[in-house]
Amino acid sequence: MGKITINRKKASKNNYIPGFRFTLSFTLLYLSLIVLIPLSMVFLHSFSNGFSDFWDIITEKRVLASYKLSFLTAFSAALINVFFGVLIAWVLTRYQFPGKKFIDGLVDLPFALPTAVAGITLTTLYASNGWIGQFFSFKIAFTPIGIIIALVFIGLPFVVRMVQPVLASVETEVEEASAALGANRWQTFIKVIFPEIIPSIFIGFALSFARALGEYGSVVFIAGNMPYKTEISPLIIITKLEQYDYEGATAVAAGMLIITFFILFGINLLQWWNRKKFVS
Repeated sequence: MGKITINRKKASKNNYIPGFRFTLSFTLLYLSLIVLIPLSMVFLHSFSNGFSDFWDIITEKRVLASYKLSFLTAFSAALINVFFGVLIAWVLTRYQFPGKKFIDGLVDLPFALPTAVAGITLTTLYASNGWIGQFFSFKIAFTPIGIIIALVFIGLPFVVRMVQPVLASVETEVEEASAALGANRWQTFIKVIFPEIIPSIFIGFALSFARALGEYGSVVFIAGNMPYKTEISPLIIITKLEQYDYEGATAVAAGMLIITFFILFGINLLQWWNRKKFVS
């Protein structure tokens, strides 16, 4: 019996998929070629002329204004996507109605639609003489509001697709038990369902925020690209690349990467804290 127990322990320690070392090595090599090496080259080009030049580039007033606009619009769009993404995921998982499959397919449309086409379409709709923009007394296109609309469009699927499977996994019997104990629908959602979907909401928010931060195609048309007002950081990067200013372009990109890393790291810490809180 003692030998059998030892063999089982050894088997549990080596309970890996076949070819674990090979697949792990291939994974690390692939990630190095696709992610780590390109990112390291960004920082290498950024600091090619020294830290002082890098600091001067990323602290220019025009660059700082583009950072502020990019991060504020991306953050605002991600917050909007969290609210409406959870609402859409709830409708798609909790109700049956005609056209449900069609609406579910529309959620993924921003993934398939070229971003430039989306930008031109949104600009046409929300311009002052557009189908939607003509009904507003204020400008939407060529303002930060237009940028947020474009970022909401491209970031919505991330929140819906992260929250939807988690909501589907929550058994309806749990809601019925909560109702049987005297809780109303709002109390059931807040006390029973919402804690289950908080981690997926944070992940969806982070993905939507990161996607919006680097978006260019759908924003460049509706933004108007006015310096200090509606000029986003990706546009400055493209402008510098067209001028063959590779060091300046990579410096702006590196600055965005550094700020994004700390923001996403903070979001992950907050998500870990929430998981630990609800588990305990």
